[in-house]
Amino acid sequence: MTNNLRLGVNIDHVATIRNARGGGHPDPVRAARAAALAGADGITAHLREDRRHISDDDMERLAHQIDLPLNFEMAATDEMLEIALRHKPHAACIVPEKREERTTEGGLDAAGGFDSLKPFVDALGEAGIRVSLFIEADVKQLDAAKALGAPVVELHTGAYCDATPHDREAQLARVIEAAAHADAIGLECHAGHGLTFDTVGPIAAIPTIVELNIGHFLIGEAIFGGLESAIKRMRALMDQARAQATGERSA
Repeated sequence: MTNNLRLGVNIDHVATIRNARGGGHPDPVRAARAAALAGADGITAHLREDRRHISDDDMERLAHQIDLPLNFEMAATDEMLEIALRHKPHAACIVPEKREERTTEGGLDAAGGFDSLKPFVDALGEAGIRVSLFIEADVKQLDAAKALGAPVVELHTGAYCDATPHDREAQLARVIEAAAHADAIGLECHAGHGLTFDTVGPIAAIPTIVELNIGHFLIGEAIFGGLESAIKRMRALMDQARAQATGERSA
C-alpha cells in the first residue's frame, strides 16, 4: 500500500499520427521529453509486430535519449525478446497481441499460457529488466503471474472504462479486489487502458495500485489543449483522488 501514485505516459499514438502521413513529425521522442517536463514518471511504448505506430528506430532512440524509466510493451515473441535484451529498458510489459485488433483487447492469459510465457519472463528478469504482465483483474491470472516470477502486474481497466454507469461499480469492485490480492501475494500492481479524466479517479484511489499507464486519451486531449496541459490535469486528478482516499482511511 502506498500514498505515491506514478503516472506512465504511453506515447504510441504520437507515432500513429506521424505514420498517417509519413515523415518524421510529430516525433514520439519529443513527446516523451515533453511528458517528462509535464510531470510523467515514466514512458511507455509498444513495439507491435506490424510496426503500426512505434518503429524500431523510435524504440532505440527512446531507450537511449530519455531520462525517465522506459516501459517496453511487447508480445511474447523471439523477435521482441531480442529487441528488449538489446536495449535493456527499465521494464518490459508482456501483452497479448493480434494483428487484426485496433488496440490491445483484454489481458494476457498468464494461467493458460504459463509454459510458453515462462522462458520470456525468465530471460527478461535475468537481464535485469523488470517484468510486468498485462492481465485481467482476475485472481487466477494474478496467481499465475506470481508463479511465473513476474514482480509486477498491470491490470486491464478497459472493462471498467467501457462499462455503462449501471455496470461500472461492479467492474471497479473487480479491480479493487484484484489490486488487493496482488498486494497480498507480493506483486507490485499497476493499471491502465482506456482511462480518461472522468474515469481515472476511482482507480487512482485504490491504495494498492502504484502506477497508472495512460496514453491514447492524453494524446487525443493534447490535440485540443496541448500535451503538457493534458498530463498536468491527469496528474492533478490522480493526486487529488489518492489524497482524498488516504484522508478518508486515516480519519
